[in-house]
Amino acid sequence: MKLVTYEHNGSVAIGLLRDETIIDLSAVAPDMIALIESGEQGLAQARAAGETATNALPLSEVRLLPPIHTPRRNVMCVGKNYVEHTRESFEARGEAVEKIEYPVIFTKTTTCVNGPYDDIPYDAAVSENIDYEAELAVIIGRRVKNTNREEAEAAVFGYTVLNDVTARDLQSLHKQFFKGKSLDGSCPIGPWIVTADELPDPYSLRITCHVNGELRQDSANETMTFDIPTIINHLSRGMTLLPGDIIATGTPSGVGFAMKPPVFLRPGDVVECAIEGIGVIRNQIAAV
Repeated sequence: MKLVTYEHNGSVAIGLLRDETIIDLSAVAPDMIALIESGEQGLAQARAAGETATNALPLSEVRLLPPIHTPRRNVMCVGKNYVEHTRESFEARGEAVEKIEYPVIFTKTTTCVNGPYDDIPYDAAVSENIDYEAELAVIIGRRVKNTNREEAEAAVFGYTVLNDVTARDLQSLHKQFFKGKSLDGSCPIGPWIVTADELPDPYSLRITCHVNGELRQDSANETMTFDIPTIINHLSRGMTLLPGDIIATGTPSGVGFAMKPPVFLRPGDVVECAIEGIGVIRNQIAAV
């Protein structure tokens, strides 16, 4: 299933995407986190609604919001999780390439979560080194802690597309990722969640990023250094993961700051991040 959070006539609801239409799921759950928490029973009700619904909204008549519209805690992220991106990151900084032994973990604030087609704010007084990172995001489906591999795989509710927009100068200035990764609007996500049963092999999916139509990133998720169960295992050690948690799994090579010379996003630029089998998010850089 493809599950959305949408706005229509001033009201926010969740729905099921079917043939370019949206079937309202308000009778099943009030929001996406509640639907995820309802487990298999909730998913069964959503499927039944999709099979029996007679009224549906055209997709063109709604505004798609982030699938997890109001995350209850920060987006969890993995850095340097693709071999070639790790290499380009070290080389762009003039550093020797180091082997990544453990997942590099950081977070993005809830206030940076943005819609799949909404503008990305650009404030030149804050940063002029704004960069893109197309990523596969995992949505956690159950409360877990100290998982083994089987439990980690079972904890995945679904997948979506995420752009880990980054202020590179702030990332360097503060000597860590948090501030440079957490500017308002710097986490477009969507356009929907594809449930895990429809994507049995997420590693085979092609992930791309275009800027103004120019291909910048192009890879397959199979080139991840740490696969999804390994990431969940590390995150859940001594730390409970909750239904609706968002985990960004890293970006492939081709980011702007590693180009020679570096190329950063400017107002008017349009960034498209796509993952085969999931969808496309498209965001314009907008001066504020």
